[in-house]
Amino acid sequence: MKQKILVSMLIAGGFFASAAHATNGYFSHGYGIKSEGMGGVGIAFPQDSLAAATNPAGMVMVGNRMDLGLEWFKPSRSAQITGSPVPGANGTYDANGKTNFFIPSFGYNRMISQDSSLGVSVYGNGGMNTTYTTANPLLGTSPAVMDLEQLFVAPTFSKKVDDKNYFGISLNLAYQRFKAQGLENFTAVSQTPTGVTNNGTDTSTGYGLHLGWIQQVTPDVSVGATYQTKTKMTKFSKYSGLFANQGSFDIPATYGAGIAVKVAPPTTVAFDVQRIMYNDVSSIANPNPTGQLGSANGTGFGWQNMTVYKLGVNHEWNQNLTLRAGWDHNNGSIPASQTYFNIIAPATVTDHLTLGGTWKLADKSEISFYYMHAFRKTIYGNGSLAGAGGGESNLTLSEDSLGISYGWNL
Repeated sequence: MKQKILVSMLIAGGFFASAAHATNGYFSHGYGIKSEGMGGVGIAFPQDSLAAATNPAGMVMVGNRMDLGLEWFKPSRSAQITGSPVPGANGTYDANGKTNFFIPSFGYNRMISQDSSLGVSVYGNGGMNTTYTTANPLLGTSPAVMDLEQLFVAPTFSKKVDDKNYFGISLNLAYQRFKAQGLENFTAVSQTPTGVTNNGTDTSTGYGLHLGWIQQVTPDVSVGATYQTKTKMTKFSKYSGLFANQGSFDIPATYGAGIAVKVAPPTTVAFDVQRIMYNDVSSIANPNPTGQLGSANGTGFGWQNMTVYKLGVNHEWNQNLTLRAGWDHNNGSIPASQTYFNIIAPATVTDHLTLGGTWKLADKSEISFYYMHAFRKTIYGNGSLAGAGGGESNLTLSEDSLGISYGWNL
């Protein structure tokens, strides 16, 4: 069994080499196919062995279990330049040179006593990809490409401490891949011109902690809270002239709270609030333009902290079929003044609608699925190209995603 688990993890990690997506900034709207079908809720409503990605305390509540999932993700992104005095710059730029991404997930949980469990959740924390089909004179002489991918492996211990309270802790082991192309114009404003663009793929590793708590207030009501520390990552040395602090790109801290209420015997409604601390990472938060690229105060993406609201419904239609629906809304991370540098990272969407379900099979296994649509959102620049001679940069993104998983009780 241990060998099978290891092989599954390695396969999942290999798939992530081509996976990238963006929803709430560059964080996924949810983790695990069941949660994703409910708008990403899960802080107080664990459903499978991917629960640790949302709240580690939930693992002891799902019992002995394994889950394998695969998602197809299709973003549609573009940028528009208006009013620029730079010859040939004005127009609409298609960033869909790469359109299909496949994102696997894996979870395993084992009860080691009546009231405690050990498990692992393997998932993509998020990512971002833009692959422009033509060069943008405001960026460089070749088509711009930006590819950021993140993988988390989260060994988790979870314990039921009394009749109502559950606690959990995960060690978040993180792996990042990044590459950038077509940013030749920015070498002139970098303290390390050779570390800005066209250097191939670089990697980064790091770790952090994820803490969680759930209380079963009554048989029909549960509440939960979770905190994930900033994940300290090694630097992208090949891009020391692009990101602030010589290539530093840590993963922001997050925290949140949730409630789940069984409003009728077959129906549960859950609501989560999450806060993503983008302002704590200089390479993400520093405004553009500012100091030299790569310096401590170097230009970043200008992102602000994000608050995410998630609402989900789980309805047991009959003993074999469960149906789900959800909504995810965020307050946006990119101010209108910061759209220039975000041409390569147009994470504009704020609203997601999800549907999902689970069909139970005869052998204690089940098949789950979900669909997500992130509605088209355009951020219109406001003074965004003042540092490039004037004009505006407008960013547009919409997304669709389908996922399926196979899970079973061990």
